[in-house]
Formats: sequence, C-alpha cells, structure tokens
Amino acid sequence: MGIDLPLIWAVIIGFGLMMYVIMDGFDLGIGILFPFVPAREDRDTMVNTVAPVWDGNETWLVLGGAALLAAFPLAYAIILSALYLPLVLMLAGLIWRGVAFEFRFKSDEAHRPFWDKAFAWGSYIATFSQGVALGAFINGFAVKDGAYAGGLFDWLTPFSLFTGLGLLIAYALLGATWLVMKTEGALQSRMRAIGRPVAIALLAAIGIVSLWTPWTHADVAARWFSLPDLFFFAPVPLLVLLATWALLRALGRDSHAAPFVLALLLLFLGYTGLAISLWPNIIPPGISIWDAAAPPQSMGFALVGALFIIPFILAYTAWSYYVFRGKVKAGEGYH
Repeated sequence: MGIDLPLIWAVIIGFGLMMYVIMDGFDLGIGILFPFVPAREDRDTMVNTVAPVWDGNETWLVLGGAALLAAFPLAYAIILSALYLPLVLMLAGLIWRGVAFEFRFKSDEAHRPFWDKAFAWGSYIATFSQGVALGAFINGFAVKDGAYAGGLFDWLTPFSLFTGLGLLIAYALLGATWLVMKTEGALQSRMRAIGRPVAIALLAAIGIVSLWTPWTHADVAARWFSLPDLFFFAPVPLLVLLATWALLRALGRDSHAAPFVLALLLLFLGYTGLAISLWPNIIPPGISIWDAAAPPQSMGFALVGALFIIPFILAYTAWSYYVFRGKVKAGEGYH
C-alpha cells in the first residue's frame, strides 16, 4: 500500500489554516475590539501584547496558499478565481492594518486617531472578507471542464455575509480572551465583561450556521444525520455547548489562561464540524482531494520541503511566544 500523498497534503493544509485562524485570529480580534476601548493607554497596551509576534502569525496564511498551489493546483485555480474579490479585500485589509500597526506608534498626537481607525478598519475588513470567503467555500462553486464557471459575485450570498459576521464575533472572542491572559487591572476586567456576551453570540452564530448548512445542502445533512454517522458526530455539538459553558464560568472567575484556551477549543470544534461537513471535497460540492491532486512526483518533491520547513516555523513561533510570555503592563512593549 503506497503513501496517500493527497491525504497527507490535505492534513498539512488543514493544519496550516487552523494555525492561522488561531494565531492571527486573536491579533485581528484586538483591532476588532479597538472601538470598544477608547482610552489611548489601554489601546497601546492591547497592541503591545501582540507587537512581537503579529507578523509571524501570518506565516501560516502564506504556507497554506503555497501548499494549495503545490499540492492541489486545480483547487488553487478554481478557488482563487471564484473568490478573487473577497481575497483581494482581505489582503488589502491586512496590508492597511499592518501599515497602521507601525505608523500609530510613530505618529504625532494629531494623526494618532487616524491610524487607530485604520488599524480597526483593516482588522474588520480582513476578518469579514475571510468569513465571506469561508461561507462561499461551504456553498460550493460552479465548475465546468476543470475551470470556474460561475460569476464574479457568486460569493455574495446571505449565508456568506452571515459567516463573515460570525468570524468577526469569533475573532473578537479570541482577542478578548487573549487580553484577559496578557493584561491586568481595569483593562482585563473590561475584556472579561466583553467576553461573556461575545461568547454567547458566537454560540448562537455556530448554532445558526450548523442548522443553515444542512438545511441548504442535502449532502451535508446526510453526512450529519444518517446512521451510524449521527452517533460518531453527535459529541461535536455537545462539546461546543460544554466548552461555551466552561468559558463563561472561566470569564466570571479569576482565571487568566483558561478563557483563551477554551476559546481556542471552541474554534477548533467549529473547524472540526466544517471538516466533517465537507470531507473529502476540496472544491465543494463534488471535487475531492484525490480528484484535484497534482502528479505524485510533484507532491512528493514539495512534501520534502514542507516537512523540512514546518518544524522550523513551529520552533521559532514557540520560541517567540516563550520569550514574550507573561503580562504586558501599561507603558511597556513596542518601540
């Protein structure tokens, strides 16, 4: 029995995207929370919690895109053609946010409010665009003769707009719980207060998406509600409820790291539900990872490089977070 290269690459890409959601999610969440924290000193502290690591977090987005091109060129061509506009908006938001990140520290008092707004707007645009792209991906793409056959705005649907809103809520929760872990005093208390309604809103968003998706996609409904699959997959929604309950309790207590860990668990469970719904299709609704795979020689050659570089990415990421561990106080951090 040979090595299943498409399966290995699907795991690598899935891992890379999950790492991006986790690691860039909370620093985008900080920008999303900016409008709710007007004090300059608090905003500086919020940004300083991610100043040493924010740009490295986006490594995983680059890895995911490059891996998709190397391993599944058909999927790369179709997905990018179908989602051209939301992906361009996402990149524009990330670039604008990155510029604002640097300039807000160097600007004078007259221009600081402008860069604060740019930082927030870049975060909102990038996150909402990612969520819209996710919703369009779940809905699937029109494909004919191995090419995208849909229109320029097929991604723009009520469902994709709702998933865009849902991702804003998810990243806001990651940002709030990250700040609970990394800050103290009044700012930490404010993040606890913000985190509780955001967690409830995220649970509601997950519930709506979980009902909306099988209602509009018969194949997804068959995957979740047919026997014996129902017994295997039932723990996922139950764990979502349990994780939300534990998160709300942790936010109401003097917990520091627990809310962030539980928020990550909640995001991971949502990601797991998405994988269950779509597997093994990489171009929904009907093109599997094996149908879209590159030639085995190309996948094997690229796999050698991926297995070499991913441990280095994990190592320097872990080291940077270890070096900058602990609380960030007002007046400390980025210069």
